[in-house]
Amino acid sequence: MKILVYGAGVIGCYLTHVLCAAGNDVTLLARGSWRETLERDGLTIVHHLQKKTTHDRPHVIGALNGEHYDLVFAVMQYQQMAAILDDLTQADSPVVVLVGNNMDAGKMETYIQAHTAAPKTVLFGFQGTGGRRETDKAVCVRFGDMGMTVGGAHGEPSTADKQALTSAFADTGYHLTWAADMDAWYKCHLAFILPIVYLSYALDCDLRRATGKQIKTGLQAVREGYGLLDALGYPILPEDTMEKLHGFKGALSYVLLRLMAKTTIGELAATDHCRNAVTELEALDTAFAALRERGLGFPMPHWDTLRSAMPDWERLHQLYRKQGGHRK
Repeated sequence: MKILVYGAGVIGCYLTHVLCAAGNDVTLLARGSWRETLERDGLTIVHHLQKKTTHDRPHVIGALNGEHYDLVFAVMQYQQMAAILDDLTQADSPVVVLVGNNMDAGKMETYIQAHTAAPKTVLFGFQGTGGRRETDKAVCVRFGDMGMTVGGAHGEPSTADKQALTSAFADTGYHLTWAADMDAWYKCHLAFILPIVYLSYALDCDLRRATGKQIKTGLQAVREGYGLLDALGYPILPEDTMEKLHGFKGALSYVLLRLMAKTTIGELAATDHCRNAVTELEALDTAFAALRERGLGFPMPHWDTLRSAMPDWERLHQLYRKQGGHRK
């Protein structure tokens, strides 16, 4: 298949690697000095947990070139995605998948459908890889071969689209999970990650300093976030989410979070992104605050405790502005 990956941060790079491994004809859209590196040296990824390094040679472009693609994956930070919607409307492809955190899935789908140059399906996805991009390589943290949760803003992909996506990742071990409501899925994901973000910033992006009490507060804040979404009428997704916060599974979640916080995994999976994506995380925090306004009066004391312990966004921009933002 002929596939375009629009965005060459860590998530886009790993996605490109998997698609290349499946034997696809892959083009990667990148800009700046990173594009020059990719054109000169190819794509190098250090897979941190797997203790291996891979090299791929996708085609590299700096802008859409009018070519036809069987699939397009747009992999950008949340606040950057809106800026490329016009590009996506012009992309010559029957299927476009917007990958990454997204609090405006429905609006973006509507915009692309209303302005597209040719009929296309708009889907949304999330790939749970972390890491950082360095001068000459990407460092990726992932568990196993990973995969993507993918669906429409408010509906599962069609049978034909499922077949196309499945074919793109054939024989790679990359797992696709179909979702019927990515709009709700994204909001639930945000309810989980924002308490970790608040704690990371409160600890100067060093989760090794986190106490057991702080991690427990984080889990209680996550429960409050899900409670708010439930009160607003959103389904809590994935369906087994609440089970992981109570009883034995809740205790296991605590242990796993504490282990993550005390190891390099926490840095690559969480705090590196906090350093490199302040603008995105501020936008996501603002979007969740808007949800809280709709659920005015819903009690979230643990959430507020974590949120108030971190510096304000202006200070965070000052602290981390030199570190850029290219995780995805």
